[in-house]
Amino acid sequence: MALVGRRDGRNFGYGRQLSYAGRRALEDLFAGGHFATVKAHGDRWQAFVRWCRSEDGPGYNDARHIDLQTLEGYATHLHQQIQGGELCIATAQNRLSSVNRTLAALRGDQDVRIVSPSHTLGQQRSTVRTRAPDGQDLSKVRSVIEELYKQRHERVAAIVMLARTTGMRLREAILADLPRLHREAKHLGRINIQDGTKGGRSGASAPRWIIANEEVKAALQLAREVAPARGRNLLDRAESYAAFLQRTVLPARAILHRHGIKGFHELRAAYACERYEELTSRAAPVNDGHGHCIDRDLDQRARQQISLELGHYRIDVVSAYIGGRS
Repeated sequence: MALVGRRDGRNFGYGRQLSYAGRRALEDLFAGGHFATVKAHGDRWQAFVRWCRSEDGPGYNDARHIDLQTLEGYATHLHQQIQGGELCIATAQNRLSSVNRTLAALRGDQDVRIVSPSHTLGQQRSTVRTRAPDGQDLSKVRSVIEELYKQRHERVAAIVMLARTTGMRLREAILADLPRLHREAKHLGRINIQDGTKGGRSGASAPRWIIANEEVKAALQLAREVAPARGRNLLDRAESYAAFLQRTVLPARAILHRHGIKGFHELRAAYACERYEELTSRAAPVNDGHGHCIDRDLDQRARQQISLELGHYRIDVVSAYIGGRS
């Protein structure tokens, strides 16, 4: 397929959408053949595009903006998925290789690429958190919420509150069944996070109960007040999850940045640190610069509980939120 426009145009002339442009460039590269190869590279390119649009990605929809730093950020993301048990090393390496191939097809050169995906993924820094998470100061979080309201980002304010008070992921906060959670908080004193979870971890086989204290109840009430009419979650009935991310969540991230909060994931880590202190009566390791001495069994039990509340079900992943073991 010929270029839509000049190579110096949006997505190097392959159209307005990053996802579409990558597939068209691959079809050009393989001259309309090698269908299985094109599909494999195309599917992996779509995973990269989804990351670009996520809370941790750069928000790009134009391949001209993708540079080496972007690819290194994606490599870090893949490495974290490996550490979390969500990807095997071979899959992650294939995804990086396909991004290299697709970007080269779009650009017409190999000036922006990860030279060795296997080396890059093998040499990523440890995922043990060494920096205290943003958003632990609740007064700072309240300031963020106030500005979000002023800028008419009420639904994003609800996401911030849910992430900070319950440890929900971004997707979980957006898709949370608010009427059900409200009933559980009212009648049971706890809520079960089940909607929008990773890897199909939902239902009775994967309960994820969170204590519904006053802060959680306030966050749920706020979310119900700003949710679209007749909806069960923060999405309008005619609105897709991807569209909400692109049009509403991503533009509001600048407000979080202005208040010193890197992203929604930081609020989830802040929740984990708070829970560690509640469970052990000691500051989370990442908040204690000299590394306090704590009973190892108590530390282990706290990490196990936090792993369940965050929906990871693997105790070693908790170090990415609260720091390493003492």
